[in-house]
Amino acid sequence: MRVPRGRPGGQERQVFGCYQRRQAQVNALIREIFLAGISTRRVGEVLERLLGERISAQTVSRVAQQLDWEVQRFHQAPLADDVLYLLLDGVSMRVKGALGMKRRLVLYAYAITVGGQRQLLDFRLGRTESEAEWEAFLSQLRERGLWGRHLRLVVTDGCHGLHAALQTVYPYTPRQHCWVHKLRNVAALLPRRVQKECLAGVCSIYEASTRREAVQAYWAWTQRWRGEAPKAVACLERDLEELLSFFSCPPAHHRKVRTTNAIERAFREVRRRTRPMSCFNNGQSCERIIYAVVCYLNKSWEGRPLQQSTHNS
Repeated sequence: MRVPRGRPGGQERQVFGCYQRRQAQVNALIREIFLAGISTRRVGEVLERLLGERISAQTVSRVAQQLDWEVQRFHQAPLADDVLYLLLDGVSMRVKGALGMKRRLVLYAYAITVGGQRQLLDFRLGRTESEAEWEAFLSQLRERGLWGRHLRLVVTDGCHGLHAALQTVYPYTPRQHCWVHKLRNVAALLPRRVQKECLAGVCSIYEASTRREAVQAYWAWTQRWRGEAPKAVACLERDLEELLSFFSCPPAHHRKVRTTNAIERAFREVRRRTRPMSCFNNGQSCERIIYAVVCYLNKSWEGRPLQQSTHNS
């Protein structure tokens, strides 16, 4: 475009602003607002007053694509071998593929360090909670530096594929079966009329002060319900040893490590961020959003260790 030279204080032409390249700082601002949890459409509305023009959702998406290299760097960054408790679980996401929408599973690793610091170590978009998927995920954590020298307990939801993978990657680390998931399984095997009373007896097991008291509570509960609810008793009995693993940890840590509630709370933030999106266009767009949530949570936890969750407590 040929433009005549103007004298000092010449006329300002509005058309140039439309074609002017946005500075790197503006792109960084768009990326930060997007990472904070605002949808691509809302980012344009937020920046309109600041920039004097509306940023389209397509533009925000193009800027967000620059996050791909950051996502890969996050997946490959070295990990400190200071993890005391490791919580593992997965959440499903809807992602478009060649044959239409399919549910993909996102595997998560949540850690509590020896200093009580919470951290989402990594996530991976997989297909199922199979042994192969979990073993690949855990093996990469180990290759990045999580050797498990301080690892005291691994908390899971009882997934058979995950347990088989742990037996390969971290075979000498005790495993804790999540009590919340087990209570759901037991409740599903009980008649509604006795659920409240029976589950109250189960709660007395994990609320015991010591492992010995928990075992005594278990036998009392078994004696009461084996005849009336044999399937529920068998369900609990099958995983009793792993349900009581948390008693080997300091009493101050029991509430934090007897369930996967901590990682479930992180899932709620992921679902809140992805609720406006009915379906992701591809795996890369799904990973960008999850990376945004992970960064947000890790940053919010920095310098805020859990009370009474240090290695010496």
